[in-house]
Amino acid sequence: MTPDVIHLSPPHMGEEERDLLLDAFASNWIAPLGPHLDAFERELADRVGMRFAVGVSSGTAALHLALVCLGVGPGDEVLVPSFTFAASANVVRYVGATPVFVDCSAGSWNVDPSLVEEYLRGRSRGTGRTVMTSVDLYGECCDYDALLALSDRFGLLLVEDAAEAMGATYSGRNAGTFGKAGVLSFNSNKIITSGGGGVLLTDDAALADRARRLSAQARQPVAHYQHEEIGYNYRLSNLLAAVGRGQLRLLDERVAARRAIRARYAAALGAVAGVRMMPLTDGGEGNAWLTCVTLDEQQFGTGPAQVRQHLARAGIEARPAWKPMHLQPVFRGCQVLGGSESARAYTTGLCLPSGSALTAEQQRRVVDVFLRVPGRQVAARW
Repeated sequence: MTPDVIHLSPPHMGEEERDLLLDAFASNWIAPLGPHLDAFERELADRVGMRFAVGVSSGTAALHLALVCLGVGPGDEVLVPSFTFAASANVVRYVGATPVFVDCSAGSWNVDPSLVEEYLRGRSRGTGRTVMTSVDLYGECCDYDALLALSDRFGLLLVEDAAEAMGATYSGRNAGTFGKAGVLSFNSNKIITSGGGGVLLTDDAALADRARRLSAQARQPVAHYQHEEIGYNYRLSNLLAAVGRGQLRLLDERVAARRAIRARYAAALGAVAGVRMMPLTDGGEGNAWLTCVTLDEQQFGTGPAQVRQHLARAGIEARPAWKPMHLQPVFRGCQVLGGSESARAYTTGLCLPSGSALTAEQQRRVVDVFLRVPGRQVAARW
């Protein structure tokens, strides 16, 4: 990391993580086994309120394993929000299933339950199962009251991609706990990190056992190397699990810091003509992983691409909002339900620096530069 650059969402490490990592190193448990991995899995399950947690090498690996363990494959259709990171859709292709992209709602950047219902009503019963991977975007949970009702009504198999939402809740229930399986990510830009890694969460003992076996090359529990199905090299290392344990102990502090950052952005930018804060989910309490805004170019005077480039010249990292999957060349030709809302969020959206170590002075610099984009001379209000 360049010291004078303000990054979007850098890791925020402390002494406890260092001490646990050195303990793992000293124990010589380096491989994807060991006491820190066992403890990390127990602590994660306890923290979110699920019976089982399987630590793996990434959130993508956890999503892939969830679909494999649930038997999703050729002939199945998987509803995926279009407005998301590519991993949510890539894993559908990994298992040979067909992605169907669903737009976000006008009042939220998460999947529109009314489009899901419309699709389920019109779907032929004889074309395989329908699965849905819900995505809790930018740390905001989906409308699970509506999605769970649809799951009960239509037999929709739900997998929750909560990769961005560790520490968020909906109706008092933790992100990652709403589907048959849930997924969290500990990538280096997430609210807590193990330097890479993810976890599959479930209350189903058989699913957890199979995911754990598949993540270790599907080796059978015998002395010789016996394999009865295709496995994957997905297990999380003991070293990274040690880092994750230290980070997990600080989760509440990290969430509180990011929420405070979002509140300061809202105070400084919320009333500026042409600037709108990202919509938040009714009934939920997000983790504020990234604070995002939208820009009306006519009212604000310029667009998000120009603001992002202006910030970059000042040593401040910002990012466009996710480019919808139905607009990605690799998914050209896939069915899409709606699409205009996620396209609008993409073309107008901008993600601002939101790391939990961001100081108030650094944030003031971000806002000042943001508002002094060429053509504007507006002082920030704090």
